Amino acid sequence: MASEQQAEPQKRVMDVTEIHKWLPHRYPFLFIDRVLEVVTDSHIVAIKNVTCNEEFFQGHFPQQPVMPGVLIIEAMAQAAGVLARTSEPALVKDKTFYLVGVDGFKWKRQVVPGDTLQITMRSVKKRNPLWIMEGEVTVDGKLVASGTVTAAAA
Repeated sequence: MASEQQAEPQKRVMDVTEIHKWLPHRYPFLFIDRVLEVVTDSHIVAIKNVTCNEEFFQGHFPQQPVMPGVLIIEAMAQAAGVLARTSEPALVKDKTFYLVGVDGFKWKRQVVPGDTLQITMRSVKKRNPLWIMEGEVTVDGKLVASGTVTAAAA
């Protein structure tokens, strides 16, 4: 009797053109530049290249630019949105995911121009329309932020 082999989860890579298909966000509020890996119903790894041309650096802070922590949360939420939308495209067609909660966020270091954020989000629980995902952001392998986001499709 032949043993049944489980199929390995399908991994996807996305450039910004494909990300536009899954997220409604556009410049200057799109905080995902590339998806390195997304595995349906499991996890996503995305990147955001932080440049000195980001509009928020004009006021945060002009003499010492630092990416606001809430925008790091937004980047995590956008990555989570791509994971949710690609996991159930028929269910969430014509719906938008809204960030409805954050929990346990901690920031460990500042993000400055020239940094590349690596955003990893993992699906923890989903009970439509809610998705709960936990994750972390690193720069050069060092932890920048971590926490849990809850999003809802509406």
